[in-house]
Amino acid sequence: MSEYIHLHDRDTIAGFLQHDPLLHMYAIGDLDDFFWPRTGWYGLIDAGTLQELILTYDPGDLLVIHALTRRPDRMRRLLAAVTHLLPRHIYGHFSPGVADALAPAYTLESHGHYLKMALTDLIRLAAIDTSGTLPLTPADRSEIETLFAEAYPGNWFDPRMLETGQYYGKRLDGRLVCVAGIHVYAPSRRLAVLGNITTHPMARGHGIATAVTARLCHELRHTVDQIGLNVRADNQSAIAAYERLGFTRFAAYEEYDLRAAS
Repeated sequence: MSEYIHLHDRDTIAGFLQHDPLLHMYAIGDLDDFFWPRTGWYGLIDAGTLQELILTYDPGDLLVIHALTRRPDRMRRLLAAVTHLLPRHIYGHFSPGVADALAPAYTLESHGHYLKMALTDLIRLAAIDTSGTLPLTPADRSEIETLFAEAYPGNWFDPRMLETGQYYGKRLDGRLVCVAGIHVYAPSRRLAVLGNITTHPMARGHGIATAVTARLCHELRHTVDQIGLNVRADNQSAIAAYERLGFTRFAAYEEYDLRAAS
């Protein structure tokens, strides 16, 4: 018989996530002390064994739920069981075929189909010229936010991430035109997830983002073993650029904005 519980033990959670670490890179990273206080975890227990897991992450404005699985039937059961515990407005990352388990209680607005990719070919990475790239710090926050407003409006940028030291960029004529950073950086778990990668429209088409992202990956390799990222499935130019860097595709998922049905 199945039961649904709110989990608090990091070792139990980590043991489950490590069975499929590439699929669950965000969740594994969120076990790190930097992220852990903002997380919540719901599990499906069957015959005393953890069978499925949902992560919720609260950045302070909109709760984000991660419901990623290789077994959609089990995840649908877990989502249905915890629906009443969720706030009226959430944003979700869902494996294909599971989001509609929330449809009776929420209106789902699709925000697209995405791919998860992981760095697997270090030879390709080593071939990228990273000259002219430079580290960014919290002192660069205003300039970074200006670039995002101009080149990547609506992106998910948590300024706290600058404190990790894992943001890099490039300037042309003294102006910041490209940035590449992380959404998750967990050296204690030996992994990182890239994010907030953009180039100003006036500087696109010259391989700048490829160079800056390569620099970021080289620096991350000093402290982590696994590097992943998410990319829209219809962004063929970005996918091709990541493949040139040595990333490969390994999973698909969907993003939705969900609001409680009236």
